[in-house]
Amino acid sequence: MHEVFLRRAVELAEESVRLGRGGPFGAVVVSDGTILSEATNRVTSLCDPTAHAEVNAIREACAKLGRFDLRGCTIYASCEPCPMCLAAIYWARIDALYYAATRHDAAAAGFDDSELYEEIPKADGERRLPTVRLTIAGATTPFEAWRGIATKTPY
Repeated sequence: MHEVFLRRAVELAEESVRLGRGGPFGAVVVSDGTILSEATNRVTSLCDPTAHAEVNAIREACAKLGRFDLRGCTIYASCEPCPMCLAAIYWARIDALYYAATRHDAAAAGFDDSELYEEIPKADGERRLPTVRLTIAGATTPFEAWRGIATKTPY
């Protein structure tokens, strides 16, 4: 069944290209052998740099289930997820990830995430993006308030 769902993700990526909705990426979230959600890259059509196929599929699956936790689900992506999408997959607590094309295949088509992979582990002062922590009074107050709420929903 893994190949069937992965093939669907690739079909969605091809459809995205054909319809001009965004980049050539598709993703499918599956629960108990049934497709829960499927999505394509919609970055350009939605003017949203976070509208990657995996993120869109996760958002739709969470909305359908009415929860932010996708334990028990598997995601199938037409391509190896970028760092943002991989992080979203982890945050969603998805059980497994299957992908078809590699990030190197994507780079050859103009979707090169190598800079992100190189930049993320760098210290603040070493990144290309100026990244500065400013120490201000009250910076941890929201966390203190969060810890004090007995009825919070941890995630």
